[in-house]
Amino acid sequence: MTIWTPTDDGHADLTSHDTFTAGAPHNTFKRLRHEDPIHWTEWDQGKGFWSITRHADIMEMNRNTAVFSSEHGIRMEDQSPEEVIARRTFQEIDPPEHMKTRIKLAKAFSKGVIEGFNSDIRDLCVTILDDVLHEREFDATKRIARVLPMLMLGRIIGTPEDDLPWLVEKGDELIANTDPDFTDHVLDKITTDEFRMMPFNSPAGAELFAYAKEMLERKKREGDTSGVLHMILQPGPDGDVISETEFRNFFCLLVAAGNDTTRYSIAGGIQAMCHQPELLAQMQAGGDIWETAPDEIIRWATPALYFRRTALSDYEIHGKTIKAGDKVLYWFSSANRDEAVFDDPFRVDLFRTPNKHLSFGQGGPHLCLGMWLARLEVRVLFQELSKRITHIEAAGPHQFLRSNFVGGIKSLPVRVTLA
Repeated sequence: MTIWTPTDDGHADLTSHDTFTAGAPHNTFKRLRHEDPIHWTEWDQGKGFWSITRHADIMEMNRNTAVFSSEHGIRMEDQSPEEVIARRTFQEIDPPEHMKTRIKLAKAFSKGVIEGFNSDIRDLCVTILDDVLHEREFDATKRIARVLPMLMLGRIIGTPEDDLPWLVEKGDELIANTDPDFTDHVLDKITTDEFRMMPFNSPAGAELFAYAKEMLERKKREGDTSGVLHMILQPGPDGDVISETEFRNFFCLLVAAGNDTTRYSIAGGIQAMCHQPELLAQMQAGGDIWETAPDEIIRWATPALYFRRTALSDYEIHGKTIKAGDKVLYWFSSANRDEAVFDDPFRVDLFRTPNKHLSFGQGGPHLCLGMWLARLEVRVLFQELSKRITHIEAAGPHQFLRSNFVGGIKSLPVRVTLA
């Protein structure tokens, strides 16, 4: 059974957020992979860009940080140098400086540290599922997929649980700033110049900045060493400590990206279960499936649709010349459906191995810092869900986020039969 069939005509406007309300335009990506894998895309809202759609090309170019830089922004939008500097996180820093900052953060998100949260995540999953499954019919994105990363966020950063709904709401305003269901300041609908120095050009960035500053001061004042934020604030091997600006921008990134990407991976996995009934039985059988299932669910969902780079020098590929200064978009959503890499890419295969998906930005230095946490949350959630139900099905149409940057199912009505 097909989980979901793309409906675009093969010539979708990749610059339009409205295009993605029907899901990623995979017919267009397939055509580009076969006909024009290095495709120039015009844009009436800014400078045009190159769309890179093949898995192999993205891997090749993502490794080449000497040519393709992150320091001019990672989204499609054009930014002034002042805006780039004001919003910068370690995602917008090239090597070798990137590694210096990453080292300060990586220890807090290492596999060993994250595995220490296993029992916390399982306890949260049990509580969430016990609270909602008895209703038999509910919105799985809002009642399950959104709640787990939100509660886990509190454990990670050591913030009061009462603050979490507000924090996630602000994170949604940041990363989903093109969807009117999440913000009143829709990026492409109104002028947001007054917030141009804030993350994602959103007023929520200012509010999160203020919260982060107060939280940082309180933790220092109280000697609070809980959560990974305390680890991040410690001096690195060279004695340097993260600056206040770096901390604030990282905090906004953690609240937004760290929450939404896991949410939409979980939602994508539940959607798949509704349309491939064998997935539930495979999960219930357990065993080695839990070594491979999380990555396949994350491949299927591909929450980060693309990341942008900027060429620092001319680059020849497939007979095309990418000029110095050109914007280049790595379409991970296309690469994760590339038939040259994935057999039957529109089918979820929980035993898929190897699984060379690019959802974590593999191939370059900007490998997702939270990948171990995402894998663990996905694994534990589906372990606990599969124990408690004998059937799950769609109870209505699902709705995708209005965004060409973050892909996800924002509403997923489902019906379950309890075990």
